[in-house]
Amino acid sequence: MIARLRPLPVLCLAALLSACAGKQTAGLGELPGQPQGSTAQLLQQAAQGKPEQAILLRLAAADQALAQRDLAQSQQILDLLNIDELKPAQQIFASTLQAELALARNKPKAALQALQHPSFARLGELPLSQQTRSQLARANALQADQQPLAAARERVFIAPLLEGQAAAGNHEAIWALVSGLSSTQLGSAEPTGDDLAGWLELAALARSNATPAQQVTRIGEWQAQHPQHPAARQLPQALVALQEIAARPLTRIALLLPSQGPLAGPAQALRDGFLAAHYQSGSEVHISLHDSSNLTNLNDFYRQAQAAGVQLVVGPLEKPLVGQLSQQEQLPIPTLALNYNESGAEGPAQLFQFGLAAEDEARAVAARAWQDGQRRAVAMVPSGAWGNRVLAAFRQDWEARGGSLIAAEHVDQPVRLAQQIADLLQLRASEARAKRLSETLGSPVEAQPARRQDVDFVFLAATPAQARQIKPTLAFQYAGDLPVYATSHLFSGSNDPSENLDLDGIRFCETPWLLGEPDPLREQVVGQWPAAAGSLGRLYAMGADAYRLAPRLGQLQTLPSSRLDGLSGSLSLAPGQRIVRSLPWAEYRNGQVYRLETATQ
Repeated sequence: MIARLRPLPVLCLAALLSACAGKQTAGLGELPGQPQGSTAQLLQQAAQGKPEQAILLRLAAADQALAQRDLAQSQQILDLLNIDELKPAQQIFASTLQAELALARNKPKAALQALQHPSFARLGELPLSQQTRSQLARANALQADQQPLAAARERVFIAPLLEGQAAAGNHEAIWALVSGLSSTQLGSAEPTGDDLAGWLELAALARSNATPAQQVTRIGEWQAQHPQHPAARQLPQALVALQEIAARPLTRIALLLPSQGPLAGPAQALRDGFLAAHYQSGSEVHISLHDSSNLTNLNDFYRQAQAAGVQLVVGPLEKPLVGQLSQQEQLPIPTLALNYNESGAEGPAQLFQFGLAAEDEARAVAARAWQDGQRRAVAMVPSGAWGNRVLAAFRQDWEARGGSLIAAEHVDQPVRLAQQIADLLQLRASEARAKRLSETLGSPVEAQPARRQDVDFVFLAATPAQARQIKPTLAFQYAGDLPVYATSHLFSGSNDPSENLDLDGIRFCETPWLLGEPDPLREQVVGQWPAAAGSLGRLYAMGADAYRLAPRLGQLQTLPSSRLDGLSGSLSLAPGQRIVRSLPWAEYRNGQVYRLETATQ
């Protein structure tokens, strides 16, 4: 770890260090300056100069090549230097350059390794400019290595060393890091009473499910309690924008859902979840209920809603109506549709789309499997359009990350399941090889069929009944050790071990609601509607989240880094005004569901 000066000693030593800048500190050696000339000229001077001066010139040349984005030349120059023969100051400079080069090549672990050179024990003896450069490199490496909390800690430590634009940029970078942490990460951070603890507390306030107005009030109270904290003296720009949003409160919402037809049941669960969240909030927002069952002319509906002073429409649920809205150039009232436009085309700026998209879960599987170190996948999805969409979403995200989708099977008839899995894992090829060997030798050969070895995991999108057949069949087909990552569709909401033993080992993403996230609203709804504890709970959760999203759509739109930790997932706004969900993970063990630690998305 880099040795660093704490804020108070830094301020006390600043004058001394600035006075010593450019001079050789005992035993440390000199740092390269900023000599004039091109990289080639610096190298030419180095070839003609004395050894000590040549080292400084080569370091300066490597630094200049990196600044000009000539990564290859910068690396070539550094490779000519034997870092173990350099003075400590030069070792620190060269190692920092190596880290910056590794970051430019998207290799954060190599950058962190370079910053662990023993010479960094003396970093605190170097001029402030080198201290901040080395520590910023470490902060950037930690962030690129998916360690946002450690990166934030590093930036908090160096904040007192910075001035002007550098200080302002670091201030906003700290906020971007802490505000991107999950609620679990924010809640698990130990209270240390330092500046970082204050940043985390502020981020937790901004991540709460309160309305923007309530958030602004709580943030103001936090500022009053911590007047000397850097974020209290200068709020991050995102929170300044939140104050502006809170000044325009939402007072009238129209909830547009069908009361008849095939969607009446799901619509009722959505409506109950929405209204339960409203009543629990104690808000004075006026909500009017509208039936979309026989609605054919959306223009008439919007004219009436506009005349009634409605500021936001929540709904419709029906895909054809969402498709109609998507084709409009603009809408007279901002609208949170409770489904997605099938074409995927962007709609008007006033249209937001929110739903329980299976495609989101397929992408979540890709993200989790990649973070777990998996690289080669096979997939099993249901036959039909739904399975095709899920597979396409997984394939696109997985391959964009650099993963390989080696094979895929569409599951339909259980009688073909064993054959499909055998084909997927090339077991018949293994059996055929054993048969050929037996024929060649002229005698029986005892050989256990072996699955293909170029597969790291199975991506599974299946119903509970299908999953209970697939997992044992994998074991029967000599693939019981193969990890399985699944969407939420295999989870019925039941945690009965007798039903789920066959699912042991499967990892799946699921809504916080069905994983039993402690929440007074959930407890209230399940107490009133027991069906909400089962698979219908996803719709109750979505309805509650739609209500919580309503006053925060402007915040999500204005501040892209904002998230809402909802009961249907952690919600954020993606391009095309689509609300996307990041889901927690669980695993079956001994027939019961156990929640897993959050992986960084």
